[in-house]
Amino acid sequence: MSFDSDLLQQSPDRVQHSFVLNRRELLKLVGAGMLVCAVDGQAIQESGRTQGGEAERTPHDIASWIHISPDNSVTVFTGKTEMGQNIRTSLAQQVSEELRVSMNTITMVMADTELCPFDMGTFGSRTTPQMGTELRNISAAARDLLLEKAAERFGVNRTQLVAADGTIKDQSNNRSVRYGELLQGQQLVQLIPDDPPLEPPEQWKVAGTPVAKIGGQEFVTGGHKYTSDLSRQGMLYGKVLRPSGFHATLASLDAAEAQKAANVTVVRDGDFVGVVAPDSTMATRALGTLKAKWNAPQQISEKELYDYLRKGSAGSAESGERRGRSNSHEQGSIEVGMTSADRKIESTYTVAYIQHAPLEPRAAVAEWNGDKLTVWTGTQRPFAVRDELAQAFHLPEKNVRVIVPDTGSGYGGKHTGECAVEAARLAKAAGKPVKLQWTREEEFTWAYFRPAGVIDVRAGARKDGTLITWEFHNYNSGPAAINTQYNVSNQKIQYHPTQTPPLRQGSYRGLAATANHFVRESAMDELAHAIGMDALEFRLKNISDPRLRAVFETAAKRFGWGKEKPSASHAFGIAGGFEKGGYVATCAEVAVDPKSKSVRITRVIEAWDCGPVVNPNGLKNQIEGAIVQGIGGALFEDVHFANGRILNPLFSSYRVPRFRDLPAIEVEIINRKDVPPFGAGETPIVGLAPAVANAIFSATGKRLRAMPLVPNGLQS
Repeated sequence: MSFDSDLLQQSPDRVQHSFVLNRRELLKLVGAGMLVCAVDGQAIQESGRTQGGEAERTPHDIASWIHISPDNSVTVFTGKTEMGQNIRTSLAQQVSEELRVSMNTITMVMADTELCPFDMGTFGSRTTPQMGTELRNISAAARDLLLEKAAERFGVNRTQLVAADGTIKDQSNNRSVRYGELLQGQQLVQLIPDDPPLEPPEQWKVAGTPVAKIGGQEFVTGGHKYTSDLSRQGMLYGKVLRPSGFHATLASLDAAEAQKAANVTVVRDGDFVGVVAPDSTMATRALGTLKAKWNAPQQISEKELYDYLRKGSAGSAESGERRGRSNSHEQGSIEVGMTSADRKIESTYTVAYIQHAPLEPRAAVAEWNGDKLTVWTGTQRPFAVRDELAQAFHLPEKNVRVIVPDTGSGYGGKHTGECAVEAARLAKAAGKPVKLQWTREEEFTWAYFRPAGVIDVRAGARKDGTLITWEFHNYNSGPAAINTQYNVSNQKIQYHPTQTPPLRQGSYRGLAATANHFVRESAMDELAHAIGMDALEFRLKNISDPRLRAVFETAAKRFGWGKEKPSASHAFGIAGGFEKGGYVATCAEVAVDPKSKSVRITRVIEAWDCGPVVNPNGLKNQIEGAIVQGIGGALFEDVHFANGRILNPLFSSYRVPRFRDLPAIEVEIINRKDVPPFGAGETPIVGLAPAVANAIFSATGKRLRAMPLVPNGLQS
């Protein structure tokens, strides 16, 4: 195998994906240097399951994170995946800040199970608070070690040395030494202290600034290679035969015509059937000649969905992909609170199944080398996909490698490795590398969905606006952000998972926080209206958390809340909340056409607080993206299904936000440097739907209690 001598100075894609390097080869390529390993970083040391059941943790005594080469270039290894959230840039900024090196000297090697330390996955808005903090700790410890080594070299007290731009400088006599020169080919293994000397956010010079996206030009010009762009020597193309419906079993298969075609291989393993051919067109044609008969059980349709979800809930039973368990929070007495309330509400809300709709459908390239398997695929959890592959083919995990090219979005929808397993099956049968790309219809049918749900809410307040009782039951949607942030003395909040959901379901951006905020903030608005109090005033009266108050007040001020009266065609709504350490408040302005019954969102103001901001441009993009994505789920996204089949599995029949749907969007970021950092990928989505629903009520007097709110416009 040959390597480019300047490999690490080029695109990060080439580091990870143009060659199948192992870690030893890569470190040999970049040259000897300094390696630092983490020991006590609690945030990063999460356990997973190996094939043998042994807990897997971040290495304690292996130099796994940072490599400084003789030429002063820095290589950083992390198991996190880049899926459009710009963490390749923001993580590099935090290394640059603490290690005191230029951004252009840093190469991030990400999401490669052979090169990178174990990571649970890229989900839950954990990258910035967890991995960012850990890389800051590691970089600060590395800087500290370099200062100590330079002090020994110069024979001075380290207090007169400073680290800057990849160099240690002696301020007393202007001597200096570059990191790479200082190390002289040494490899240093060092434990990370519990409290390395971190730079406070108030003094950040690189972190906290709008650094441009690493590799941005390649994404804009089409130079970046996604999984679907990759090619291996001798590679073939695969297609998989899909059942006639969910839970179907294969009764019979006639593959005679496909087997007649030259260079076509038909693969059957139980109910799994696929074809492999020299190009994708041949594979598609061969797939079309297969004659299969399926046995599919009778299943429910969407018209029965919400009754089914409620009736199918069962205590702590595990629920499909989510394996959710029931939970309950009780305080005070609901009945006593309801008796003493001056105004009461009692309502049922529903939330539909929706798609993740990533721009890049699932794809995988699988290559076998004897009993060793390498798979390139877009996933949020490369180590979990490695485990799936190891289990599927009865391999030790050391024989499986998963590499994730920077991926075209996931939104929580790419936790699993079904496409990787399918590609590996086909490659094993064909004896050559195989690329498998799901079609949009496959993505919209055989991937999992955001869970649907039914939510009951009962609440009461006094005439003066004091919230005194709150009862909340979520069936199937999920427990994320289910607890109220408002002060209320009598509470009963429960999550009831459905034992056997009718569709495959799993994580989605924000999990159930969107559903629970939609219901909670709609109910708060309904109570405010019943009391005759302004919606913002009612919320503020029942909030003691200063950060939650701050986002509401900030959003309202920028929006001009209360300065303009609503009308039947033009009105305003407000909503807010807290999840995963982030605080959000959203104000929405809507236009309602009384003739066509159409609703259009014209303006959205969102205030956001996630602690100290690492990259303000990247953060703003994340917030704006969440608002745009939230428009679809709020207004019209809905999976239609009947008897085990998806009825709208294409963009032509599944409505997502279009350019004409976009309102004017303004984002107000509260940059709090007095608290730890929190994630920002998910929570900004949760305020949009309730703010819009509340605005629609303000205009029409109609309280919409189902998401999507207006899939076909307002109904009479």
